[in-house]
Amino acid sequence: DKKDLICEDDVETAFGLVHCTMMGVPKGNRPTILTFHDIGLNHKSCFESLFNHKDMHEIMQHFAVCHVDAPGQQEGASTLSTEYTYPSMDQLSETLPMVLQHFRNVSFAQITIFFCMCLLKLKHPDMVEGLVLINLSAHAEGFLERAAQKITSWTHALPDTVISHLFGKEEIQNNHELISTFRHLITNNINQSNLQQFVKSYKSRRNLEIERPVQGGNLNARMLQCPALLIVGDNSPVVDAVVDSNSRMNPTTTTFLKMADCGGLPQVDQPGKLIEAFKYFIQGMGYMPSASMTRLARSRTASNSSMERNRNRSGTNTDEQRGRSHTDVSMESTPGAEHSSSGPTHSAELSC
Repeated sequence: DKKDLICEDDVETAFGLVHCTMMGVPKGNRPTILTFHDIGLNHKSCFESLFNHKDMHEIMQHFAVCHVDAPGQQEGASTLSTEYTYPSMDQLSETLPMVLQHFRNVSFAQITIFFCMCLLKLKHPDMVEGLVLINLSAHAEGFLERAAQKITSWTHALPDTVISHLFGKEEIQNNHELISTFRHLITNNINQSNLQQFVKSYKSRRNLEIERPVQGGNLNARMLQCPALLIVGDNSPVVDAVVDSNSRMNPTTTTFLKMADCGGLPQVDQPGKLIEAFKYFIQGMGYMPSASMTRLARSRTASNSSMERNRNRSGTNTDEQRGRSHTDVSMESTPGAEHSSSGPTHSAELSC
C-alpha cells in the first residue's frame, strides 16, 4: 500500500546531513506534513505515539508525512566530526526547503512543532500553509536564565537538563514511569556528544521577534500570517512562554489550545485530543471536509454559537473572535472542559 511506504534518507544540505523519514507519497496539490522534534528527542521519541495512534490513520490517508531529525539526533547516529560546526536555529530552518526539494515536493508544507519551523515560515512564507506549534517559546533565554542554566550544567548531567526542559516539576515528581522511559530514550537512543551540540544551539537561539498585526502599526514587523495552532499542556514548564507567544500571533488565524491535566509532551500524554484538534485545524485549511470526529463533534455547534454571542456582546474585544469560525472548537463534551481566556490576547483560546 502506497500510504504505508516508508523511505529513509540522509539529505545533503548546506549545513550537513539531515536524516529524514518520508511516510507515504505526496498527494497531488495537498501539503506534506513536515515534523521537527524538540531537543533531547528525535522523530521517533517525539512523534511515534502520535502518528501510530489509531485516530491518525485517517489523516495519513490524505497526507504524506516527512519526519526530519536534526543533525546527529537520529537513532544510531555516529559522533559528529570535531570539524563540524553545529547549525544555529536559523540555519536549521534553512535545511527544510532543501529537504522538500530532495523529495521533489516543493508544494506547500504543513508544519508541526519546534522553534525553527516559525523561522521557516518567516523566511519562506510561500512554502508554509499552516503551523502546528507545540510548546512554542518566541523568546531567547535571558541573562538570568543562561546563568541558571550554566550553574545547573555544573551539577546536573545532560539527560537531567533535557528532562527539566521537556517536563514540569509536578510531572517529574509524580509520573516516574514516563520520566524513566524518556530518560532511557535520551541517554541510550541519542548520541550524547551530538545532543550536547544541539542543546547548545537551541540555548543560543535568538528571539523570533514576531508581532501581532495592529492597525497603523509597524509595517516592517515580522508576522506569522498563516493559520496556526498553538498547543501546550497546563502542567508544561513553558506554559507561560506559550501564552506570551500566543499574544504575538495573528488573532484572526490563530487558535490556542491549552490541554487540561496534560504535561510537557501533549502528543505523548493525550494524543487523541491533539489529533482531534489537528483534524479541525486541517478542515479549516480546506482539507478533509468529511473527516470523522468523536470527542469534539457534539460541542462544535455550541462552540460556534458561543463565539457568535461573544462577538455581539464584546465587539472586537473577545478572546473567542476569529476569522475562521468553522475551525473553532472546544472539548466541552470531555469532563472538565471549559473555554479559557487570558486577557488581551484576542485569539481563539480553548481548554480541553
